[in-house]
Amino acid sequence: MTGSSRHPAHALYADHHAWLVAWLRRRLGDGADAADLAQDTFLRLLLGKRAPDRIGPQPRALLTHIAKGLVVDHWRRKDIESAYLDAISHLPPAQAPSGEDRLILIEGLMRVDAILGQLPRQTREIFLLAQLDGLTLQQIADRTGVAVITVRRHVKRALLACMAAA
Repeated sequence: MTGSSRHPAHALYADHHAWLVAWLRRRLGDGADAADLAQDTFLRLLLGKRAPDRIGPQPRALLTHIAKGLVVDHWRRKDIESAYLDAISHLPPAQAPSGEDRLILIEGLMRVDAILGQLPRQTREIFLLAQLDGLTLQQIADRTGVAVITVRRHVKRALLACMAAA
């Protein structure tokens, strides 16, 4: 098959896959993760609204843009996974979640992180003070200088956002 007779998606993949894997490997330091994210990059591109034959003259710019978002997600997941594993490290092996349960829990934590990331900064901070630090509404109000009724509204808003995504 010549370059002109290949399907546009095949041509895009064939022409840029190796470059993208190398680009990702330099950023991630891991060939397997780079290969996975390269596949995810092409998948997002192919499932997106833009047809492969209408990407424009600089496909690497678009591939890089998509891949950068995936790299951010990758590192965020690694951070969440590391924090979760640290939190359960004190558990005896018999009480530790199975590998499958860990993956399910980490996916759930990723969804919560994404939801909280969409909230306004103050709402997110107040919610985390209540949920992670266990502070009362009054303690949060004292710490943040916000009225208790406003603290209650922020907590409610965050809870509703979490419940809506469930």
